[in-house]
Amino acid sequence: MQNRTVRWTVGVIAAIVLLALLRFKPWQKQIGHEDETIHRGSGGMARQSLMVAFIPVTCHLTCPITDYASKTSTSGTRFDAQRFTEFPSIVESLKSKKLLAGFLTVPLAMKLREQGVPVKICCLGHRDGSQIMIRKDDPARSLADLKGKTIAIPSYLSNENFVFRKVMEEQGLKPDDIKFLVIPPPDMPTSLAAKAVDGFFVAEPFCAKSEIDGTGRVLYYGKDLWPHYISCCLVVHEDLIKEQPAVVKDLVRGIVESGEWAETNRANAAKLVAPYFRQDTKLLDHILTANPPRVSYRMLNPTDAEMQKVMDIGLQIGQLKKKTPIAELMDRDFIPAEVHPAKVDMAQFTGDVHP
Repeated sequence: MQNRTVRWTVGVIAAIVLLALLRFKPWQKQIGHEDETIHRGSGGMARQSLMVAFIPVTCHLTCPITDYASKTSTSGTRFDAQRFTEFPSIVESLKSKKLLAGFLTVPLAMKLREQGVPVKICCLGHRDGSQIMIRKDDPARSLADLKGKTIAIPSYLSNENFVFRKVMEEQGLKPDDIKFLVIPPPDMPTSLAAKAVDGFFVAEPFCAKSEIDGTGRVLYYGKDLWPHYISCCLVVHEDLIKEQPAVVKDLVRGIVESGEWAETNRANAAKLVAPYFRQDTKLLDHILTANPPRVSYRMLNPTDAEMQKVMDIGLQIGQLKKKTPIAELMDRDFIPAEVHPAKVDMAQFTGDVHP
């Protein structure tokens, strides 16, 4: 009986040793994390990577530029711009932490904070860049002339909605004098052409597309209704801010510096982002070069007064329910003190991108 127990014990030990040999293969050299090709940057060193959500509007143009700049560099964080067509999907991805960073409208970011979603605004994506479009044959000269008509907006929690309603009040219109319909931005020009809506207020390039197609005309430029108009911002999940501040610093610096590069390289910016947006380069070039003040990528650190103005309108029209302290809403710690143009190597650009 004792011999049988000894043999059984020896067999178990031998089996464990054999499994260990098969599992760890000590006769082979172990591969370190920095040597795994799936994690290797173009310089051969391991790099952090981060997915960032954007919608194909010029308000988010700095996101694809940052993506490209990071992928033609051998240092810093690698950023992967993920294209969406509407905001609700970005919101759900942030709530579930499938995404930790992305571009949203400022009012939508405020609403998320109000609801307790731990995201913070780290910088803006742009200034100006949104227009109120109506059909080309519509004789309207003011919002009062749109009474009884239907206007498309990207979200009720958008600055387009907030500013439109503020101007309605200033022009003596009641809240229900104009009907609003939420439509994904890429669908707005076709909706206007099909007369499914009478107009829309959204970011470029969809306004210029209606102009070029001959179906729409500008009733108001956003910048004329609100100088240095803001619409969208970069939001970052607080978990990423706490756990990987260096990545957040890289991202914010990349966005701000991409904006500075775009300001002085507008034709190249149009060429670079066209495949990310899945838009014609000529359309984007028209927006960025024919009338440069139409959209700007400087002054991406908003003042408290500007943010409070957005919040106050939201509270007034009922889209926001409570005041959120600006200090809880924003994290400016990652905005660089000096802004230099991003290093964008257009010599490597092939147009082969997969957002």
